[in-house]
Amino acid sequence: MIMLQNLFRNRPRERLGEPLYELAVRQAREPAFYTTLGVADRIDARFELYTLHVLLLVMRLRDEGERGAEAAQALFDAYVSALDHALRELGVGDITVGKKMRKLGEAMYGRMTAYEPPLRGGDKAALAAGLSRNVFESDDPDTGQALAAYALDSRARLAAQDFAAVTTQPEWAEIKA
Repeated sequence: MIMLQNLFRNRPRERLGEPLYELAVRQAREPAFYTTLGVADRIDARFELYTLHVLLLVMRLRDEGERGAEAAQALFDAYVSALDHALRELGVGDITVGKKMRKLGEAMYGRMTAYEPPLRGGDKAALAAGLSRNVFESDDPDTGQALAAYALDSRARLAAQDFAAVTTQPEWAEIKA
């Protein structure tokens, strides 16, 4: 009986992940990334922007301690679930979904591992180099300068907000060249 009660109980952590993911996606879909900054409107470039925005929220949430860590995990789980769902909608079969998810997971983890230190340390040059390579597919680190400035400014704005505001209306930076 207890197992059934646990199965059907409300799970606030899970309910928080989806709305947080939607907030990250909504921002990553802002037309200015594509028109002003020149991000290519392709699946792989959108993946890069989604990952960057999810990371910015995850970092901010983890700064809140235990409740933030739970919200960050819920957001991350929602992102992984959305990637799985997107692959299936693209017609990827059950047999190959696992392989593709592993590749996406490795890419996502690699980006988060590469971006987090410069975001925490305010290292615009290092962040711009990574963003140039991954988002713009360019070896010229200057290509990612505007996006790096946006990400660092967004990090600062999110840090200035309280937990409730971040989970309902995160304050992102202005997107400018």
